[in-house]
Amino acid sequence: MRSPQPLRNGGDNNRSPSAPRFHSTVAEHKLRRFNSLILVFRLTSFSFSLASSVFMLTTSRTSDSPHWYHYDTFRFVVAANVIVAVYSLFEMCASVWEISRGATLFPEVLQVWFDFGHDQVFAYLLLSASAAGTSMARTLKDMDTCTVSNSFCVQSDIAIALGYAAFLFLGFTSLLSGFRLVCFIINGSRFHL
Repeated sequence: MRSPQPLRNGGDNNRSPSAPRFHSTVAEHKLRRFNSLILVFRLTSFSFSLASSVFMLTTSRTSDSPHWYHYDTFRFVVAANVIVAVYSLFEMCASVWEISRGATLFPEVLQVWFDFGHDQVFAYLLLSASAAGTSMARTLKDMDTCTVSNSFCVQSDIAIALGYAAFLFLGFTSLLSGFRLVCFIINGSRFHL
């Protein structure tokens, strides 16, 4: 039979381990600001990766100029940026859901691992695509391609630079989702309160 007295150090033996924790108003505001910061980084990453895709897709102005799909590397740049744009759009919707409802889209343990894992994978995907695109752009500048069609090279350079910017903001998001994961592992909550 359990004692009706509370446990030592202020513990309560009637509280179940799955009972929700008390969150103060200040903690709720901190969590909302943190989630809003993640949303801003995801929105920025989405914008840069979408703009990079659009710039690369519209590089060819005339039929005699080179096309992005003639180069495997540029196809990789387009594919990586489109994948990251779709992922960022999904994660923005999940962030809006979390901010408005106060709960994650998936179960909390799955959500923190999903966010961190995918942020890492897609950040490295963008970095490798942008690095490969940079190498191809330098190769094209050494050849006569850029002298014949300068607009193609300028637009591909802009697309690659936008891909690097998308990587930067997805990297910031990855750091924040890593912080959420570590807090969840240590405290059982997504944010250190």
